[in-house]
Amino acid sequence: MSPDRIETSHAGSLPRTPELIAANDARALGPDGFTLERTPEFDELLTAAVADLVRRQEDLGITIVGDGEYGKAMTSAVDYGAWWSYSFQRVGGLSLTGSDIFSQQPVRSGPGDVRLTSFPDRRDWQRFHDAYTDPTSGIGTGSGATPFPSTTGPLTYVGQSAIASDIANLTTGVAAGDATSAFITSLSPGSGARIANDFYATEEEHIWAWAEVLREEYLAITGAGLVVQIDDPSIAENWDQINPEPSIDDYRAFTRIRVEALNHALRGIPPELVRFHLCWGSWHGPHTTDIEFRHIVDLMLEIDAGSYSFEAANVRHEHEWKIWRDVELPAGKTIAPGVVSHATNVVEHPELVADRIEAFASTVGPDRVVASTDCGLGGRIHPQIAVAKLASLGEGARIASHRLFG
Repeated sequence: MSPDRIETSHAGSLPRTPELIAANDARALGPDGFTLERTPEFDELLTAAVADLVRRQEDLGITIVGDGEYGKAMTSAVDYGAWWSYSFQRVGGLSLTGSDIFSQQPVRSGPGDVRLTSFPDRRDWQRFHDAYTDPTSGIGTGSGATPFPSTTGPLTYVGQSAIASDIANLTTGVAAGDATSAFITSLSPGSGARIANDFYATEEEHIWAWAEVLREEYLAITGAGLVVQIDDPSIAENWDQINPEPSIDDYRAFTRIRVEALNHALRGIPPELVRFHLCWGSWHGPHTTDIEFRHIVDLMLEIDAGSYSFEAANVRHEHEWKIWRDVELPAGKTIAPGVVSHATNVVEHPELVADRIEAFASTVGPDRVVASTDCGLGGRIHPQIAVAKLASLGEGARIASHRLFG
């Protein structure tokens, strides 16, 4: 952290170039039906795209840069799930069964028996069924690069070459600029385990298997001196995927298993090389059934990370900055609240961005705040709007830095 300025970052995904989307769309699927094959020509294009992206982030005032998740395939301009579906390319023990979280039958929970239901059976999706099923509503989540598989065998990590490519591309891009640090996103065990499980005896066994597998990716990223951002919307988002609504105590017990599995996967990794990202799901829906941050903020802080990224510009959660008046941020930790949102095409004014930054600075201290985005901008808003939002983020941070540090 800089002693005299507010650092800036984002939540990971940034808009892919048209060339990269077309190149991903042209890639052949392997025999399993969901693994996209790579070619030297594709790898060359990807390397150049990441290098250019790092430079563009720095030009916009972003000081903690990422690879935009460019190594996580998108085959269309709108894709809300690339942060998750990339893992299918890197984990063995998965196969297509014709059943997934979108087509499964609804599941009902009860007291002391909390289980995830299918995505279409989410409580917000049911409450606003007409809006969610109306193609003109703007709520659609786009199309994914691959189908969703199920766990049908013992999980193993097979993504060594893919993560090595991600690391090499970002490292090369950063070497040519002056970014403070750089990060690569990686899936959490709890989020990974939301695919259908047809192999492990229990849901908990499935989660812990994902923890062992994903640890290899975390170690590769941090071993290269980069920060790993753990993408885990499931910590907050799962609340809406439980039908009927559970008690807070039952949900916290359900969630703590996922926190413990993630900490097991992170064991021995320096916390300063770990950033945890929490969100309530990035689709542009009403989100009236989101859990309140106050019910899970302490669970988030139990995760062995040095920094915590979360939605704070989203109008459903912007008011929750006030919880930091009562919640003590542990020593040595920082927060990376979203001060521009992925959920609106309106570009935030830099003065508003500065005000949002100062609200957090007033509660935890300006030296412990990184100004960020709510969630990934890539695949969710138009690239031109995403650039404008990042520019506003950078300018707002400069305004706030002048006010806070002089």
